[in-house]
Amino acid sequence: MASLAKRWKRATKRVTMAWRHRLIADAPPWLRRVGGKPATWLDSLFIDHGFVRLAYLNRHRLSDQAWRSAQPLPHQIDAFSRAGVKTIINLRGERQCGSYWLERAKCAKLGIQLVNFQMRSRAAPTKEELWGAKSVLDRVEYPILLHCKSGADRAGLMSALYKHLKLGVPITEARHELSLTYGHIRQSDTGVLDAFFERYLADTKDRPMEFFDWVDQVYDPAELKTTFVAKGWANRIVNGILRRE
Repeated sequence: MASLAKRWKRATKRVTMAWRHRLIADAPPWLRRVGGKPATWLDSLFIDHGFVRLAYLNRHRLSDQAWRSAQPLPHQIDAFSRAGVKTIINLRGERQCGSYWLERAKCAKLGIQLVNFQMRSRAAPTKEELWGAKSVLDRVEYPILLHCKSGADRAGLMSALYKHLKLGVPITEARHELSLTYGHIRQSDTGVLDAFFERYLADTKDRPMEFFDWVDQVYDPAELKTTFVAKGWANRIVNGILRRE
């Protein structure tokens, strides 16, 4: 059964890659804009694992002005639009993949602003990334949806920043947006995001400091990266079984 599934995935990938080549090389402009529906849906559902998100979107409300989730499919974006969402912040960044093409087309149709702001799940966030996240949260129109691929790691980091920066929730509480409740496994490489918030709390325990003052004056992402150590079993789950980005 596993071998059959692998063969099906390889075959699907060959088909979608062939479609991608056609879209880039010789497709008319209208077809390139929407991504070419057959290839787009095949890519989104099978290469980008969208079939999982058909059953479970990992959707959670952060406040009356914000949601978090995994990568939404078009009908799920419709639901967010009906709930009042005006802006979608795509933490995966602009990508050459079916999920992104579908999302871009649906947002354009509904008049939802799509903001592509790429974050990383397995690296200590840089100072530039943190200031960029603040800038995005300050300038977008609310209500918003924050999403990555699975809604667990990058969405958790951005949700914690949203709660702290926009709602005034202390980091001690906001950091719990990175939780097993949302599928986040802190023992894997993605646990460096937990270590980031824990470092802030440790550094400011005896010397209180505003979050971005600490980011500018104390935080060392290179040092945090070298001191954080993940567990092999957790990486096998996150990278091998769950296929997280």
